[in-house]
Amino acid sequence: MTILRTLLFAPATSSRHVEKALSGATGADGIILDLEDAVAIAEKPAARLAVRATLDARGKRGDGPLVFVRVNGLTTSYTYDDLCTAVGPGLDGIVLPKTESAAQLATVDWLLRQLERAGGLPEGAIEVMPIVETAAGIAHLAEIAAATPRVRRLNFGAGDYSLDTSMTWVAGHEGILWARIAVVNASRAARLEQPIDTVYARLDDMEGFAAETEQARRLGFQGKACIHPKQVSVVNDIFTPTEQEIAWARRIVEAFAQAEAAGIASVTVDGQFVDYPIAYKAKRTLEIAAHIERLSISLRD
Repeated sequence: MTILRTLLFAPATSSRHVEKALSGATGADGIILDLEDAVAIAEKPAARLAVRATLDARGKRGDGPLVFVRVNGLTTSYTYDDLCTAVGPGLDGIVLPKTESAAQLATVDWLLRQLERAGGLPEGAIEVMPIVETAAGIAHLAEIAAATPRVRRLNFGAGDYSLDTSMTWVAGHEGILWARIAVVNASRAARLEQPIDTVYARLDDMEGFAAETEQARRLGFQGKACIHPKQVSVVNDIFTPTEQEIAWARRIVEAFAQAEAAGIASVTVDGQFVDYPIAYKAKRTLEIAAHIERLSISLRD
């Protein structure tokens, strides 16, 4: 099981931000070294070299949060060089922006396979996380989600989606709530992990950020992308089961196990009717809590 409550973007050219994120000091479960929007065109060659140096250093240590690289989209002339430079020791996955079809993912999958072979890496070791952030991407969600085993989870991007559709990007994203729900639904239909929700661009609105993060959890996302370290603790707290939730889930699991042992498929716990769906949800809560605890211990060590 992998739980990514927080994915923190770090510009590949900013050594200070990258070092802080890699150290685990921000508390992020994963980081994204960004070669796309955060890097000016003239700086992209230098950014690639910086990414490779960072990954080489990280590969020798083999610790800290998961590390992804967001390459430039396949409609640009930068993607090939981005992938050729990024693939190697220290890399956990590629983030592919503006993903719109299974054909795009097939292209990336083929190239990654060649690069893994050439670099002596296990074939299929590098995952691909598509960002669905255009109308075409939403229209082709089912094929994107099922395109390749490298895709373990989807990521939704509200900024580019609102630009593409001319929707207004405001706190709570009322206009694009449907698209977020569609991403969650397509992820489940394809038996992927729960998806990652979009970034929140207003750094001066932590109350709105927290409210949208709460909404993302209710909608079925497993976490949220962050653009600043101060957002990380908010997301981690919201996506971590509370002590009360854990205690309640444990009571449900234990009570349902006793009911099953007696040949009964339902039970009432403090007035709450519990059958298989409720029991499975409680079991998942305990699994998530245990995974987060293990992750916290590994990052502290």
